[in-house]
Amino acid sequence: MSEYVLVTGGAGYIGAHTCKELAAHGYVPVVYDNFVTGHMDFVRYGEFCHGDVTDTAKLVELILQKKPLGVIHFASFINVGESVLDPGKYYVNNLHGTLSLLEAMRVTGLRAIVVSGTCAVYGETEAERVGEETPFNPMNPYAASKAFMERFLDDYGAAYGFKSAVLRYFNASGADGDAELGERHKPETHLIPRVFMAACGLIPALSVFGTDYPTPDGTCLRDYIHVSDLAVAHRLALEKLLAGGQSFKVNLGTGTGYSVREIVERCGRIAGKKIPFTLEGRRAGDVPSLVARVDAAKKILGWIPCHSSLDNILSTAWKWFEKDNARAF
Repeated sequence: MSEYVLVTGGAGYIGAHTCKELAAHGYVPVVYDNFVTGHMDFVRYGEFCHGDVTDTAKLVELILQKKPLGVIHFASFINVGESVLDPGKYYVNNLHGTLSLLEAMRVTGLRAIVVSGTCAVYGETEAERVGEETPFNPMNPYAASKAFMERFLDDYGAAYGFKSAVLRYFNASGADGDAELGERHKPETHLIPRVFMAACGLIPALSVFGTDYPTPDGTCLRDYIHVSDLAVAHRLALEKLLAGGQSFKVNLGTGTGYSVREIVERCGRIAGKKIPFTLEGRRAGDVPSLVARVDAAKKILGWIPCHSSLDNILSTAWKWFEKDNARAF
């Protein structure tokens, strides 16, 4: 039986961490990436094939050649703000790309897939903590594309016997404890790296979007989960499917929320620097609060987020940032 695992988008932030986790447990990741958002220097574990996820024929050829045990699918655009301004880009890449991959799996007989999901599918909710049964209310095209992806998996499961795991994670953050990998996007839109960019003068100031939300300090409240914990969950999810488990969908978070103001203050303490910031109006597509209920992931996968204390998230992120910030943003 082959030990290969096909990882689409494996040169990206979460994909690369997952490849490291797979390699550490005896698998051979096959990274399939076009480097539109991924990074060549993140391809360190296993093998690599350059390609676009919309190229069904190339995916078929690769699957027939490597005969992977299953697929872990990360190849999606993820910028909420950009999706509001350019929705077609997100629907073409995220939806057409996923259909292309599923069709390649269908014709080659590959039936196990773990998909990078998102808590954004829930949108604005009155629930204090969001469970898997919470109705979908996607508030931007990025979130809508991820919700449609889940429907694709349901339909392919019913029609062709696909087994799928959807991991709806909350705010991926932190960096590999060895500082081999970390968070790097171009442009960088995520809060924690932008706080550190402001601390080091790489941007004039951090923009805090929205100060009048119904949260304790008026800024958005989010559940931050360490990327290494996410990597473990992807491996466990694949192993669950390969062992004969049924399809499932679970949240990945900690159950604790932190506001933007709290993150800014804690980052300043970790870095030992003053964080310049400006207060701006609300940003389109943002929701006031998203905090997970995570009982299902613990029950189904035996998964416990061991790396996700806020201090560890910020400390590993800062260590990586100090190592990596010589590159141009």
